[in-house]
Amino acid sequence: MDTAEVVLCALVVLIMAVSLLSNVLVLVCFLYNPEIRRPAPGLFTLNLTFCNLLLTVCSMPLMLAGLVGRGAPGGHGVCQTAGFLETFLSTNSMLSMAALSIDRWVAVVFPLRYHSKMRHRDAACVLGYTWVHSMAFSTVATCLSWVGYHKLYASCTLANGRAGSRTQFVIFTLLFHAFTFLLSLVVLCFTYLKVLKVARFHCKRIDVITMQTLVLL
Repeated sequence: MDTAEVVLCALVVLIMAVSLLSNVLVLVCFLYNPEIRRPAPGLFTLNLTFCNLLLTVCSMPLMLAGLVGRGAPGGHGVCQTAGFLETFLSTNSMLSMAALSIDRWVAVVFPLRYHSKMRHRDAACVLGYTWVHSMAFSTVATCLSWVGYHKLYASCTLANGRAGSRTQFVIFTLLFHAFTFLLSLVVLCFTYLKVLKVARFHCKRIDVITMQTLVLL
């Protein structure tokens, strides 16, 4: 292994350690703090934490093994299973982050109607969609042999392992990224820009009230 590969392996180990520690701390806080468990978005937080933990435990060690061994870790079946899990968990994580951002947008923009708009039943429905969405794309990719070892990413992920299906794989990849990562990015940008707009509006109101108070004094 050259110096660049050693540095990359060390970086992967560091990311694994930080991810494992931070997500375990989130779980501990979730278990011992009823204020975190009680609200409906606690389901999103719990789902996101479990997905991140499973990615850290299942996917990243195989990536490290691929970097060290310079090839696919384990056999074909192991790589297929790892590719399925990586696709499912990463998709679920992104959609959970988008769901959390929608929850924060509703809480800030509609504070008086938040508890009627975001109930545990609503959160469970959103969470159910994230699972169906993630399971659909990862299952299709696995059944069509579109998961395998990718040398560029040094991990088992989306990769075209079938000859003569390049066009279909490209279309699937574009749809997958558009309806998962691009959709999540658009939702995150929209919701947090709205939250920022509301926060700036309230800051201006506070400044006006403060100035009026000072004038009266």
